[in-house]
Amino acid sequence: MKWETVIGLEVHTQLATQSKIFSGSSTAFGAAPNTQASAVDIALPGVLPVLNKGAVECAIRFGLAVGATLNRVNVFDRKNYFYPDLPKGYQISQLAKPIVEHGALKIVADGEEKTIRITRAHMEEDAGKSLHEDFHGMTGIDLNRAGTPLLEIVSEPDMRSSAEAVAYARALHTLVTWIGICDGNMQEGSFRVDANVSVRPVGQQEFGTRREIKNLNSFRFLQQAIDYEARWQIETLEDGGRIQQATVLFDPDTGETRMMRSKEEAHDYRYFPDPDLLPVRLDESWIEAVRAALPELPAAMQARFQREYGVSAYDAAVLTGSRALAAYFEAVAQKSGQPKLAANWVMGELTAALNRSELDIAQSPVSATQLGALISRIQDGTLSGKLARQVFEGLWEGAGEVDAIIAARGLTQMSDAGELETIVDAVLAANQKSVEEFRAGKEKAFNALVGQVMKASRGRANPAQVNDLLKTKLQ
Repeated sequence: MKWETVIGLEVHTQLATQSKIFSGSSTAFGAAPNTQASAVDIALPGVLPVLNKGAVECAIRFGLAVGATLNRVNVFDRKNYFYPDLPKGYQISQLAKPIVEHGALKIVADGEEKTIRITRAHMEEDAGKSLHEDFHGMTGIDLNRAGTPLLEIVSEPDMRSSAEAVAYARALHTLVTWIGICDGNMQEGSFRVDANVSVRPVGQQEFGTRREIKNLNSFRFLQQAIDYEARWQIETLEDGGRIQQATVLFDPDTGETRMMRSKEEAHDYRYFPDPDLLPVRLDESWIEAVRAALPELPAAMQARFQREYGVSAYDAAVLTGSRALAAYFEAVAQKSGQPKLAANWVMGELTAALNRSELDIAQSPVSATQLGALISRIQDGTLSGKLARQVFEGLWEGAGEVDAIIAARGLTQMSDAGELETIVDAVLAANQKSVEEFRAGKEKAFNALVGQVMKASRGRANPAQVNDLLKTKLQ
């Protein structure tokens, strides 16, 4: 039997506010346990929540960015469950009337474009954190995160592979950081993914029983967890077993998922409107002000890069991986006047160097102005590609500006016809065996002669001119 995997994602996005969603406590990461938990956060008797306007504005920005419906009146609900790190005994969330509904996000997976529908996005507060590792036979509770503002973004079950799920999660991560509503730091828990996975026979319309994989904090783990879970469900069904709806955890050490608890339904949480919080009413003038302040969005910028700079759809998608990267590329393209070459260098040499040094584009030792100047020297014939890489290394090491490095290291490309002809003649005279092999039909012998010329010129010879000269003289 052939099986189809069905995937929907729930993404908890920590909103980039300075204070929590219902109190004035700081949201800064890394404070000592329980030092950022106020009376409101720990639910002391008599305290009342006060909604953070900044969190609402972040939700509006997201809704506009994904072309969603913004519910002009939305309501907070109490989601009741007991867990040690939930001090109130309930979580303030949104159920029946969320702030955002019916949006969409386009992705590219396996070379094909696909639209993933976004069911809803609702504001809620985070819970605290249970600490197990540092306590023998006990559990510690840190309530610093309690009350941290979240936007939970729920997709439709539109994804059919782990590759599509990762592409969607990456696109969503890019978008929320792009519009400034989240810092996107997955290691610190700012962007956490829950994956709902089920399988069904190909052609069947009815969904299978899903299991929810909780708190995946890397794209690699997301892919591994979905692949394992889908295989496990298929093997279970083919062996005559049944899938029980459940919440499961992914163990990165074993690459396996394991059941944590049977999955609750919404009615098990006894949701009801929070009596301490009034309905949120969105003013049209506020929405329009937020819309006007939005930056050019990734999809629009990708289309513009293809139109104005002639780069491919794939390159445009890579170059808009973050606002900082897109701005860097555009500055290089404008400085050099060579957008396609700029795209190649940004995605190639620069990205490789950043990855080796574990640096972000904002930390690049080579500025966009410097890289643009380097590309200009390739274009005007001063540098070959090989020599340009040597200059790039100098820029990376802080050895000075482009022209100064070229002069100091004697890296100007040799393009004088007479000088090149002298070197070519000497190489041909010293390599008669390669000359005879080439004339006998061995193409590799030609490459060997080119290599000898480049070696004799210490890599400075213009490769195109060398090829032309050798072909002329070997006729």
